[in-house]
Amino acid sequence: MKRAGLLLLAVVPLVATAACLAGGAPDRSDARNGAGNGTGNGVREPGLAAPAKKDLAQKLVSSAENSTLDWRGQYGYVEDIDDGRGYTAGLIGFCTGTHDLLTLVERYTKDHPDNGLARYLPALREVDGSASHKGLDPGFTKAWKAEASKPAFRAAQDSIRDRGYFDPAVRRAERDGLGALGQFIYYDAMVMHGPGTGPRSFHGLRAAAMKKADPPSRGGGEKAYLGAFLDVRRAAMKREEAHRDTSRVDTAQRKFLDEGNLALDAPLTWRVYGETYRVP
Repeated sequence: MKRAGLLLLAVVPLVATAACLAGGAPDRSDARNGAGNGTGNGVREPGLAAPAKKDLAQKLVSSAENSTLDWRGQYGYVEDIDDGRGYTAGLIGFCTGTHDLLTLVERYTKDHPDNGLARYLPALREVDGSASHKGLDPGFTKAWKAEASKPAFRAAQDSIRDRGYFDPAVRRAERDGLGALGQFIYYDAMVMHGPGTGPRSFHGLRAAAMKKADPPSRGGGEKAYLGAFLDVRRAAMKREEAHRDTSRVDTAQRKFLDEGNLALDAPLTWRVYGETYRVP
C-alpha cells in the first residue's frame, strides 16, 4: 500500500480490445436482500475469489497502480513515490514504511535464507514506520528487482497479497452481503489505505460509510451502501496529496456501480488518470 497513480508518467492505454460497455445490469440490491452473492432466484453469482474474477480484480488494481493491465509484470516494481511511506514495491505496492514489505521479506527469508534481500532485514526493521531509506541505499532496489525474477519470491508476494489484503477484503464484503463489485471496492480500498482502523484506513472508512447507509446484511440496499462507501473513500483520498486524483473511484468503481454491474461482469471499460482500459 500504496503508490499514487497520478505520479506515474509512463502509461500504456487501451490494453485490450472490446466494445465499450454500453449499459449495466439492473440493480439487484433488493433481490439479494443481504444474502451475499445471491440473485434472488437461488442462483449464486461468482464472487471475487473465483479465478476469472480474481484475475480481473488484479487487472483493475494494476490499471490504477501501474497504468497497465499486466499485473504479473509488476513483481519487480520498486520506487519511492514521495508519499511518506518509503519505498513502494511489488505486486500491490508493499511499502518499507508500512510493515507489509518487512513482513514479506521476513517470511520469504524464513523459507529462503540465502535470498538477496535477507541482508537488508536489519535496515528494513529500522525504517519500518518511516519514509527513511537508511541502510537500504544504494543496493536495495537492485536486489528487489533481481529477487523478483525468482518464482519463489513472486509466490511469496502472492501469498502476502492474499493473506493481508485480498482474502480479508472478500470475507468482510461477503459478511456485509456484497457481491463481486463490492468485494472489489473493499479490496482496492484495503490495498490503498491499509487494513487498519484509523479514519483513513479500510475499517475506519467502512465504519464511516455505515453511519451513512446500511449494508445489505443489515437490510440496506447494495447500491446505496456502496455509494456511501465510495463517497467516504473519495473524501479520504482528497485529504492526501499523493492520492488526490480519485479517478480510480470516479471513472472506474463508481462507473460500474452506476451501471448496476454489481456482479462485476465483463466486458468492462473504465478510465484511470486519463487513460482508458478495456477487458472483453
